[in-house]
Amino acid sequence: MKDIDLNIRIRQCDMEELSHDDRLLVESAMKATAKSYSPYSHFCVGAALQLADGSVVTGANQENAAFPSGLCAERTAIFAAQAQHPDQPVRAIAVAARSESGYTAKPIAPCGACLQVMLEVEHRYGSAIRVLLYGTDGTYIIDSVKDMLPINFDAIPD
Repeated sequence: MKDIDLNIRIRQCDMEELSHDDRLLVESAMKATAKSYSPYSHFCVGAALQLADGSVVTGANQENAAFPSGLCAERTAIFAAQAQHPDQPVRAIAVAARSESGYTAKPIAPCGACLQVMLEVEHRYGSAIRVLLYGTDGTYIIDSVKDMLPINFDAIPD
């Protein structure tokens, strides 16, 4: 038997410690929560992508009474970027969430389906996507989606 240790490096920082570009990206994700359609959960999630050319594309979660028909903020942003800017790799994604009482204290992580889609985008362009997860207690920074999903379904071999 062999043990396999999987480690992930997460940096946590305050908004003031973020670079100018990262701070703007997180603020864009925070603003995107206002575009959420979440009448059932009342949990608003916003995502903002920074593309290689500097463009920012946002998305927000969209719920539906037929629950499987909704879509997460991360995937709405990614699919919009892929449809509008198919030649531009995604360099970073920021995610923020809030309820009726305000933004979450701890950052929330993307769901497994979103992580899988984000991983496919990393593979598509051959470059890592930096992940910034906002919470009022601090923002997590992860260097690559693959760090968050080390054991994954990979239809495209390395």
